[in-house]
Amino acid sequence: MKPEDIEKAHESPSLRSVSPFEIYNDSSSAINAGIDTKPQSRYRRLIQSLKNVESQGIERVLPEEREEMTASSTLHMLLMWFSMALATNNIIVGSMGTMVLGLSFKDAALCAVFGNLVGASTIGYMSTWGPRSGNRTLIVSRYFMGYYPSKACCMLNVFTNLGYSMVNCVVGGQILSKVSGGHLSVLVGIVVVAFSSWVMAMFGMRIFQIYERVAWLPQLMVLCIMVGSAGPHFDFSTRTESSAAVLNAKRISFFSLCLSVGLSWAPLAADYYVYYPSHVKRWRTFAVTVLGCGQAMVITLVLGIGLGTVMASSPTYALKYGTDPGGLLMTAYDSLGGFGKFCAVINVLALVASNTPGSYSMGMNFQMLGGFFQRVPRPIFTTLSTIIYTACAMGGRNSLYEIFKGFLPLIGYWVIIWFMIVLEEDVIFRRKSGYDWTAWNNPQKLPKGIAAGISFLIGWAGAILGMNQSYYSGIIAQLTNGSDLGIWIGAGFTAMAYPPLRMLELSLYGR
Repeated sequence: MKPEDIEKAHESPSLRSVSPFEIYNDSSSAINAGIDTKPQSRYRRLIQSLKNVESQGIERVLPEEREEMTASSTLHMLLMWFSMALATNNIIVGSMGTMVLGLSFKDAALCAVFGNLVGASTIGYMSTWGPRSGNRTLIVSRYFMGYYPSKACCMLNVFTNLGYSMVNCVVGGQILSKVSGGHLSVLVGIVVVAFSSWVMAMFGMRIFQIYERVAWLPQLMVLCIMVGSAGPHFDFSTRTESSAAVLNAKRISFFSLCLSVGLSWAPLAADYYVYYPSHVKRWRTFAVTVLGCGQAMVITLVLGIGLGTVMASSPTYALKYGTDPGGLLMTAYDSLGGFGKFCAVINVLALVASNTPGSYSMGMNFQMLGGFFQRVPRPIFTTLSTIIYTACAMGGRNSLYEIFKGFLPLIGYWVIIWFMIVLEEDVIFRRKSGYDWTAWNNPQKLPKGIAAGISFLIGWAGAILGMNQSYYSGIIAQLTNGSDLGIWIGAGFTAMAYPPLRMLELSLYGR
């Protein structure tokens, strides 16, 4: 029986997924049906009475609940990705290539462009699972990792988004403080960014998509102004003063850093396509996603690289604005006076646009843990996550570059390991058998996950051997002049380990 026939056989009114505010029956007979056996809570009735608050949780979006695909919806999705990835925090990452690692503009720009191309391709590939399945990205992961091992990826993705949200809040808080001339503290600025992101995330993906369709335009205009203002001061002539071996190590490290920017979006990519019909061509979804996010990330990374050369070659700017991310951005508007401050505020709005998807998806990730977590409404987790990353932002506001340098590669390590398992399972083991998308919440119909779990740990062992961070340097990294090879060795170890382990698992359990 074809996967499409299986889906039709399973879809019936009695098996329709329910709102995330319904209480799930944990018995095996109801685990996939989502039958509500409890009376409505007062809180749930309150939430459902609010207009425009999304009631869809982690449950599958059925084919009849989805929207029709049109040319305008394709354009809207491209603009949404362009808006989300046109993020101010990418400027900060780009500046690390020239300010922190000491690379020349040419070296850093090449690493950024090609690293971003690889990263955007992983986002594009993972986005194709949304229309195919109607499931969120890490729900789809259950078909590759197994029901229980996939929960580890959910928690890792929560930490990933908490870290990114914390960074966004700190950068936004610093900008607002600089704009106000110090009258507004960084702490208050952090709260403003966090609260704005929380409000947007509470209303769900439909409202967010509408906002993102127009948010990119002022962001892009401000970045063009930034290029016009700071571009003449970019240093294109300074070369990296290092030996060939050290230079190559820095290039690899920055390439991996830029790759990690794209990889951080991959565990969320399918979430934004679950309302698209299943007949959408995969290449179309892939192309729209890569074009949208790839272009935006290249623009912001290269702009950050240029600003980094200004700060590295002109001590005057460092003394005037400081070397924190907020000072870096104010350097770009040095000659624009009050209008420059207005542009900086638009940059803060861009941070909110980038922060909201993570806040939204964290609520989903908590519910994916199942049990008690699945019965808690998404807005509660969204609110809790916002409180946590706001508190972390307040505590880490004075050491953002150090946090970014150590935090981003860690994202890349686990995501690339997970991505290799997804890719090999799909290409090697699932190409002919297909998927029963109605079994998303039934552990008895999903893979055991033993092969994936062991391969994941083996990949992490490889990443540890190749990583080079301030807190730890692996053996292989030490032998290669400090190159951060964690992403590449982790991917290689996983790619070699997973196929034989998965074949053994299939021979023993048949699923």
